[in-house]
Amino acid sequence: MTTAIRSEFDQGIALTPRPGGPGRYDGELGAGWQIGGGINGGLLLAVAGHALSLQHPGHPDPMSISGYYLSASRPGPVTVGTEVIRGGRSLSTGTASLSQTDEQGRSVERLRVLASFGDLGAAEGEVHTSAEPPRLPPPDQCIGMEHAPPQLIEQAALLERFDLRLDPATVGWALGQPSRNGRIQGWFRLADGRDPDPLLLLLVADALPPVTFDLGMPGWAPTVELTVHLRARPVPGWLRVVHSTRNLAGGYFEEDAEIWDESGRLVAQSRQLARAPRPA
Repeated sequence: MTTAIRSEFDQGIALTPRPGGPGRYDGELGAGWQIGGGINGGLLLAVAGHALSLQHPGHPDPMSISGYYLSASRPGPVTVGTEVIRGGRSLSTGTASLSQTDEQGRSVERLRVLASFGDLGAAEGEVHTSAEPPRLPPPDQCIGMEHAPPQLIEQAALLERFDLRLDPATVGWALGQPSRNGRIQGWFRLADGRDPDPLLLLLVADALPPVTFDLGMPGWAPTVELTVHLRARPVPGWLRVVHSTRNLAGGYFEEDAEIWDESGRLVAQSRQLARAPRPA
């Protein structure tokens, strides 16, 4: 008898109930999800989202989730504590807190989350939207991560977990020729072929290189706050992802994301506030 191999993403967000009380879980943050000086913010949000989904069995899907990043997470054990604030017919709301033990043995909070959960499968209905999916060349005509600058791969181990194909029109920064339009877009799927689902969309919202690269500002851009709104469960296949910014001021910038599934439906939107990369 063979044992099915779980996706690296499923391993990355796996949680074990902690003895002694409901709503507390233990996990392990893998080094393969690092970017810059810490674990990717989207992966952390997915860990918190997973914990909250376990607390709301009738409402398995995050509908709106916001995370505040309080300190940089490191590879290693993590503890997630959750609290159900309200349970309703169509939505339930809860909080989650991710903590790690530092070198002095103190518990340090890394992420605080507030989220509402529902059932995206029950929310299917008429769609009224003026939004349009980005026009991208086919994936085989886009730029894969095998062509990424070595310095990018060195500071973003998580890119090895992705099959990411960027639109050639938005990767001039890789050649030292950023467009300065503040836009990066492309195709996304996991390298191991796992199909997308609502929890994966939380990762995808923070998966592309920071849009500051396209402003001529390479380097780590740590997230301060990230909010994701989920609109539908994605169908299997490629996701089209757009990251853009319109304002960088005072050392911080906003990054908006749209995620479209292979059926052409807008399945998630997000906005984050991040710190601009510091000059080398």
